[in-house]
Amino acid sequence: MQKIIALLLAMGLAISVKAQNRISVTVRDKEKKEPLAGATIQLGSGQFSVTTKNNGTGEISAIPDGPRVITVIFSGYKTYTDHLTFPLSGSAELDIFLETEEEEMEEVIIQSTRTSRTIRNTPTRVETIDGEELDEKNNMRPANVSMLLHESTGLQVQQTSATSGNASIRVQGLDGRYTQLLKDGYPNFGNFASGLSVLEIPPLDLKQVEVIKGPASTLYGGGAIAGVIDFISKTPREKFEGDFILNQSHVGQTNIGGYVSKKKGKFGYAILGQLNFQQAYDVDKDDFSELPRSNNFTINPRLFFYPNPGTRVMIGNSLTKGNNTGGDLSVIKGRADAYHVYFEKNRTVRNTTTLEFDKQFANKSSFMLKQSLGIFDRQIDIPGYFFSGRNTNSFTDLSYVFYKKHHTLITGINLVYDQFRQKKINALDARSFSAGAYLQDTWDISDDVKIESGLRIDQVSYRNNNYNKNQAFVLPRISALFRISGKFSSRIGGGMGYKIPTIFTEQTENMRYQNLLALDQVTAERSYGGTADINFQTKIGEALSFSINQMFFYTAIHRPLVLELDPSGNYYFVNKNSPVISNGFETNVKFIYKEDLKLFIGYTFTNARATYLASNRLLPLMPKNKLNLTLMYEKEDNFKLGLEGYLTDRQVLYNGSTTPSFWEFGFMAQKTFRKVSVFVNFENFTDQRQSKYKRVSNPPHNDPSFDDIWNHTEGFVVNGGIKIKL
Repeated sequence: MQKIIALLLAMGLAISVKAQNRISVTVRDKEKKEPLAGATIQLGSGQFSVTTKNNGTGEISAIPDGPRVITVIFSGYKTYTDHLTFPLSGSAELDIFLETEEEEMEEVIIQSTRTSRTIRNTPTRVETIDGEELDEKNNMRPANVSMLLHESTGLQVQQTSATSGNASIRVQGLDGRYTQLLKDGYPNFGNFASGLSVLEIPPLDLKQVEVIKGPASTLYGGGAIAGVIDFISKTPREKFEGDFILNQSHVGQTNIGGYVSKKKGKFGYAILGQLNFQQAYDVDKDDFSELPRSNNFTINPRLFFYPNPGTRVMIGNSLTKGNNTGGDLSVIKGRADAYHVYFEKNRTVRNTTTLEFDKQFANKSSFMLKQSLGIFDRQIDIPGYFFSGRNTNSFTDLSYVFYKKHHTLITGINLVYDQFRQKKINALDARSFSAGAYLQDTWDISDDVKIESGLRIDQVSYRNNNYNKNQAFVLPRISALFRISGKFSSRIGGGMGYKIPTIFTEQTENMRYQNLLALDQVTAERSYGGTADINFQTKIGEALSFSINQMFFYTAIHRPLVLELDPSGNYYFVNKNSPVISNGFETNVKFIYKEDLKLFIGYTFTNARATYLASNRLLPLMPKNKLNLTLMYEKEDNFKLGLEGYLTDRQVLYNGSTTPSFWEFGFMAQKTFRKVSVFVNFENFTDQRQSKYKRVSNPPHNDPSFDDIWNHTEGFVVNGGIKIKL
């Protein structure tokens, strides 16, 4: 009997071994015939599953005999299904070609690195804000891009005036002067304009926003220590495009804007126009405005000429004019008296003319000339004090891109001239001029390893009434992209930078430049730093996709320019011998369910400190921890709902005291009726604001001082409007 049982077991084992089948599947793009790494291959209900390798191939073994359903899933492609019966009658190696989804979004082409590469193939770490996120933030703050940047991981909009709302942008904890703001690659937003620049860029004509965190010196030179933020405008297409918005808020803001563009034959045009009105608003009833009375308009026409398929010429002119009056509401309303006297007025005119010539050659190489001339005129007026000046900026860049086997090379030169002239006798006259040459090489070692290296040499001269100085800078930079597998990738980069000395900082903006001495015998700040990240993305079943990006950063600024007070009560800048250091990490997590429900989680840890201080080394107004949460539910061309929450950690003020941490929440809804959308937004609906903790204005009433701004000042805001897309 035992022999019979043993014989039956042996026969069963032999049959089982014989029934173990295998299959090798190679997944490719149907049009391009390229292998797709990271696709999921399933047999049956998922008990047999494998992910394709870099060559697009995945193998499954130990498959029992019988019928099976094979399913292939890859994000952006239609799901493939078929029926197989094992053992297979033919070859055990299959080629499966996936079709792209009909509504697949176009790949994001990065412009800031000038290589015309997709974001997936760019070694430099670039974050993009585009599409629906731009549309959502346009609902919240149509007047400018401050909301767009404030709610992005690792970025902070720092308000510099309690009454006029001026603000600057911080990246990775560093002062706003270390971030280079660009519009279509033109750097026209620095120095005297920096405190208002972010308030004068409307988002209506933007195609995308590109953010490079960390040193970006090769192409952009001085000022790109903390990073670069490039606002990319839409360009005309064959189909007419029209976007119009009308917005009204309960705090007295009205926005009217329109953008139209079209390309026909050899000509094209794009025109942006926007009007913004704001009534003075005092939420805490202390007689001082949290939002100033203001009005400004922007008109930006651009003309395009295409003499042949490989050539494009663009000429444009952007004019922005604004009036902004904050302070005591009685003064703003024309009812000043001995008790009600304080006001702060800002009058600005910004005019920027741009010229661009782009020539594409048959061998894919290209030549580009970019030229801009910007004039920014500003007047600041408070009781007993007046500061006025004009900032003139000229930017010229000539670059040539050419291709060799596995290499994309960019070489070029640029010239930057900047002058600030104060409008009064014996006034400050500060000028700087830099001439730079650069070379950048992007080396495609393989499909999985790409290295981008660059070198820039700048000769810089700067002077004012007190002194003049010449310096040379050699700025190397390198970054690398590694695709570890179909789901894992990593980018590592680092470089050096510098910043020409300037009196225009967040602190001096807050002081309105009172009692400020001209620079004397100071030198440029120098920096080195880098970032490293790892990215993981996958699909969980057919419906849920998941991705996480973990990034670490480090920046050290040597010979930092620091504001100090002399015995006479005057402020002046000196170079310190110990550096400013900012290091930390960012975590970004994204869940997308059926393309409709999306959850974004962003966390930033920033340890930014001034090592030259004996105590309280943390940089003022910089939270160590910040958490961003966004939940969106959207049915395309139907409706959109969004809920946001933000946690800001404690901050150290300039006087050494510490603020409490706080949460803020927002909710928005949009309903679309074909070409018309109606939206409503409840921003900060829990009414988080600084005056709930302590009054921002300090007595005496007729000559007040104001606390540092570390929280919202205006509190809860509800706004709504209508958008039309043609």
